[in-house]
Amino acid sequence: MLTALLAAALIQTAPPAAPDVSWMAGYWLDCSDGREASETWSDPRAGLSVGHAVTVENGRASFEVSHIGPTPGGFAYVAQPGGVPPTAFVISESGPRRAVFANAENDFPTRVIYERDGDALKARIEGEIGGQARSMEWNFKAAPLNTRCPR
Repeated sequence: MLTALLAAALIQTAPPAAPDVSWMAGYWLDCSDGREASETWSDPRAGLSVGHAVTVENGRASFEVSHIGPTPGGFAYVAQPGGVPPTAFVISESGPRRAVFANAENDFPTRVIYERDGDALKARIEGEIGGQARSMEWNFKAAPLNTRCPR
């Protein structure tokens, strides 16, 4: 009886399994709207995926370092655009080819969404700026590592 009670207590206090985001792994390239945007994501290792993004637009480059994995606030997407302090977006929805992360306290964005469709990966950020709904979207295609957009 005591063994059954201890097992039940352990099951109730065990952390939830990490959502599977292995479908994000790879090198992704978006050459639309006059910009070159790439994201690279590692496969998950012990529940942690590491990513980075580089965007070149109008002759200027910007970057973001990010990771998806366990945090004190829960399983989250943690972004550091341009090297600023990290901002965590806790997972609010996940499925076999979709993940939504949210942080209602962040100024913009408040949601980060990734969806996979074949060799395409769509990334979208959403929120409000000045009381107006705003969003940005990237439509990435799978590509060999370090592929560049045609010039």
